Amino acid sequence: MTEPKFVPLQHEAIPLEESLERGRLFYEQMNRRRTTRHFATTPVPREVIERAIATAGTAPSGAHQQPWTFVAVSDPALKQQIREAAEKEEAHFYSGRAPEDWIKALAPLGTDQHKPHLSDAPWLVVVFRKAYGLEPDGAKTTYYYTTESVGIAVGFFIAAIHQMGLVTLTHTPNPMTFLQELLGRPANERAYLILPVGYPAPQAQVPDIHRKPLGEIAEFR
Repeated sequence: MTEPKFVPLQHEAIPLEESLERGRLFYEQMNRRRTTRHFATTPVPREVIERAIATAGTAPSGAHQQPWTFVAVSDPALKQQIREAAEKEEAHFYSGRAPEDWIKALAPLGTDQHKPHLSDAPWLVVVFRKAYGLEPDGAKTTYYYTTESVGIAVGFFIAAIHQMGLVTLTHTPNPMTFLQELLGRPANERAYLILPVGYPAPQAQVPDIHRKPLGEIAEFR
């Protein structure tokens, strides 16, 4: 068994007043984050996407196994293929595959099987979860807490995109096996979600919905 190796923690001590102020400013900025399905076709430099993915890669993960792969797609033809495959699955979803209460829950968001944002957005970042690891000789390695780990990394990615002045949304067509096929991912990876990324369209709109207040999502004892 490999002995653990430790290095000094790099930590910035912050006075309480400054800590609270940073927290307030970050909250206010993140509270302005909204999910929109209206994207401008304005190009976004690859460096922006690289920064967001690198930020996502700093997320904690079970046993530090980092069980994620971010596939960034800008090729128009490939984006169109992804859109067509996703819309095919979504058509089945909205026309009978989804239970009635699920469709009812989605109603305030105004979604349907049409997904123009998948071809309008300059980038599609498809996140894959590594269900297990693969050694060079093909042997499988058990990975732990992969779903939780990838979810945290996606949260970091979304925050980074918002910090850079762009918008994104989480899209999860069901099933998503077509993504593994279209993007040529290995057998140990499972499609987790699609994140269209870009600038909002000039007339972009968002659903008229509101976040729960702190008192409804937190309890202190």
